[in-house]
Amino acid sequence: MKIKKLKFEGFYLIKPLCYKDNRGFFFRNFCEREFRKKKINISVKQGNISINLKKGTLRGFHYKDKPSKEYKVISCMRGSIFHSAVDLRKKSKTFMQNFSIKLKSSDNLSLVIPPLCANAFLTLENNTVIHYYMGDFFENNKYKGFRYNDPLFNICWPFEPQVINNRDKNYPDFSF
Repeated sequence: MKIKKLKFEGFYLIKPLCYKDNRGFFFRNFCEREFRKKKINISVKQGNISINLKKGTLRGFHYKDKPSKEYKVISCMRGSIFHSAVDLRKKSKTFMQNFSIKLKSSDNLSLVIPPLCANAFLTLENNTVIHYYMGDFFENNKYKGFRYNDPLFNICWPFEPQVINNRDKNYPDFSF
């Protein structure tokens, strides 16, 4: 696997090495040893799957408050997404900046998001499936969020979301 450091501190893009034969193909999208070589200190606590039936489904922005060790490794297994993250680490060079990328299943890429960064995604196709590893256990009372269209961040979504749950739709503007 190739791990490419992105311009946002602590963000990486993972490109797996694919092995193909008459049965199909195989690739590894997580390897603790390879991550540690790049000083990505993630210990996987959970693996989650998000199944999104409709194009235009938005999930997020979500983040775990301090203290957090919650790295996320996000992979699009079917379909495609527009993923956006906001750096909420006060000592980071990219503090309060946002980063967006398209992930699609045909690319087999994964995105590493460091702790204290909020993330959201918008599905670009029907029946999009996302798999993500989390470096910390889910604790509902430690999660926070803000609206996808919070004017403070001015995220340029490719189109207006069509499906949003009430919690994500009604988050307040961001504040520390």
